[in-house]
Amino acid sequence: MDIRAAVESDVIIYPGEVEIIPAGFIIELPQGFEAQVRPRSGLAAKYGIGILNAPGTIDSDYRGEVKVILINFGKSQFTVRRGDRIAQMIVAPYTRVVWNEVNRVNETGRGAGGFGHSGNR
Repeated sequence: MDIRAAVESDVIIYPGEVEIIPAGFIIELPQGFEAQVRPRSGLAAKYGIGILNAPGTIDSDYRGEVKVILINFGKSQFTVRRGDRIAQMIVAPYTRVVWNEVNRVNETGRGAGGFGHSGNR
């Protein structure tokens, strides 16, 4: 779903600045579900606007207003107006895991190779 800005008046986000923008609604998620707040690709591509903690997570026990932490990575100021689509949100189930501490893990072909190790093709 799209999240729209519920600001009372225009909010200007200057280059390099962060603003927390209210969405104007609260949600009650069932236990075992989370909501993820994600950037809009058009805002990122056209204006350099992103979400600072993307994806933002809303836990099932949160009962406050949904808000979006926007950051201006661009070079020009950006104005948020009431009703603007500022983010996207999905609701999805998650799996809780039980961790077991071990002394070693199974070997794979990749091993401990990190960033970029698996190639780009």
